[in-house]
Amino acid sequence: MEHILPNHIIPYLWRSTATPDAPAMYALLDGARDEQIYAGLMRSGREDERCCLYRGTLDPALAQVAPYLVRLHPLAPLTDWLLVRGWGASWGIFVESSASLRELQRHFRRFLMVYDEDGKPLYFRYYDPRVLRTYLPICQSDELAIVFGPVTHYLMEGESPSLLVEYTLTQGQCDERIISLIEP
Repeated sequence: MEHILPNHIIPYLWRSTATPDAPAMYALLDGARDEQIYAGLMRSGREDERCCLYRGTLDPALAQVAPYLVRLHPLAPLTDWLLVRGWGASWGIFVESSASLRELQRHFRRFLMVYDEDGKPLYFRYYDPRVLRTYLPICQSDELAIVFGPVTHYLMEGESPSLLVEYTLTQGQCDERIISLIEP
């Protein structure tokens, strides 16, 4: 299998963010996937461009495995690091939105817990690309409106790292586009 480089992915993540009023690109990362995620986030990027989805002051052990939202920039070292180390390892998903970091944090916090048929709360790890690729296509239009909210596009690795999957809400339907990152 060919190794996927950041320059294979970046044009798709930032294709519609070239103007000053264009949507921003964010990563929603699952700290539980790899201990490098938390350490990398704490070393990189500005503190005002990242936030934890969990509320309050966290025990250090929980902070390391929590989900994090971070604003990305196309040429930043953090973006390069995430794409080199995390692409193909299910570290998280990418989100295009005009909403602010705090608005997205509020939006995504709504989905952290779901309840089983007995009312037992369960963590919903929708920020795992394997989960979201399964979940979005089966949602009804009212669910899609809630899940998308201020999100223009959800983007993530496919079942193979050579694929990028993009989801867009169009007239109440979830459009799925699969893009090969390997040139023919």
